[in-house]
Amino acid sequence: MKKLILFTLIALTAISFSFADSTYVVQKGDTLYSISRKNQITVAELRAANNLSDNDVLKAGQKIVIPEADIGTAAALSSTKQTAPKAGGTTSTYVVQKGDTLYGIARKNGMKVPELLAINNFDNNVVIKVGQKLKISSQPVSASPSTVSQSPSAKKDNPVYEADNNSAPLTTIRLDDKAPDTRTYGSTVSSDANTKWPVKNPRITSVKGKVSGVQLSASQNEKVLCIHEGTVMYVGVYRGFGQVLFVQTKTGLIYAYTGLGSVNVKKGDYAVSGSELGTAGVDPISGKPGITFMVFQNGQPVDPRTAPRN
Repeated sequence: MKKLILFTLIALTAISFSFADSTYVVQKGDTLYSISRKNQITVAELRAANNLSDNDVLKAGQKIVIPEADIGTAAALSSTKQTAPKAGGTTSTYVVQKGDTLYGIARKNGMKVPELLAINNFDNNVVIKVGQKLKISSQPVSASPSTVSQSPSAKKDNPVYEADNNSAPLTTIRLDDKAPDTRTYGSTVSSDANTKWPVKNPRITSVKGKVSGVQLSASQNEKVLCIHEGTVMYVGVYRGFGQVLFVQTKTGLIYAYTGLGSVNVKKGDYAVSGSELGTAGVDPISGKPGITFMVFQNGQPVDPRTAPRN
C-alpha cells in the first residue's frame, strides 16, 4: 500500500510539472520566435511572462520563463487589444516591484494576464516599470457571452507584431514530440439546425478540462471554413492542441480553430466568412477526423453554439 501511495504521488508530481512553468537558457542564435516554436506557445506569452518589449535582444546564457500553456491566454494576447471591463467589482492598487512581470503579478493576485491588461486598459505590447501603479482585482474581469457586442466596427483590425513573423502559409506540420492533451470529452450536445459550423453537419461534443469548447467531427481532409470574418492573428502549433489558428473579429472575439491537418492562411490575412482556412486533422483522442473549436473574449470562453456568425 505504501509503495502504491508513493507511486501515485510521484505520478501526480510528474503530471503537475509537465504543466508548470519552466526556465529556458537562451542559446546562441535564439529568438523569441524560435523559442516559442520549440515550446509550442506564442511569442506574446513569452513577452508577457518575461516583461520583454519588441526591441529587447536576447543574449546567450540569459534565463527566461516558459509559461504554462493556456490557449485562452494565448488567444487573448494574440489580439490587437483587450476589451475594457465594465465598472464593478473590487479593485486595489499594486506597485510594480523589481523583477515583476505581467504574468507574475496576475498569478500572485488570482488573475489572468488578459484580465490584468483589460482592467488597466493596456495593449499587448505594454512593458511595465518599477514603481508603476497597476489596478488589480480580486474578482475575474471578463466579458460574459451575454455581454459580447455584435455590432460591427468601421475600423479594420491591424495584425499585431510578432518577432520573426513568417510570411508563408503553414502547411501540415509533423511534431516529433507529442505534448500532453489537456482535453476531456463531455456529452454530445445539440445546436440549432441553422447554426453555421466550420465543418458540415458535425457531431458536436463538449470539451472539458483546462479549456471550454466543442469537438466537431469531420470527414477526412474536410475543408474548415471561417464562420465569422476577421483578421488571422496567429498560425502555429500550440502545446496540446496541434496546429491552430486564431481569427479576431472587429468586436474583439477570438475564434480558435485547432487540431487542423493543414492551414491555407497566414498571420495578418483577413478571412471572410465562408472562406477556406485549412483542413480538418485527426483527433488524437478518438483517432477520427475532426477539430476542436473555441471562442474567447479577454481569454474567457464564449459558448461556441451562440457565438456570432456572419
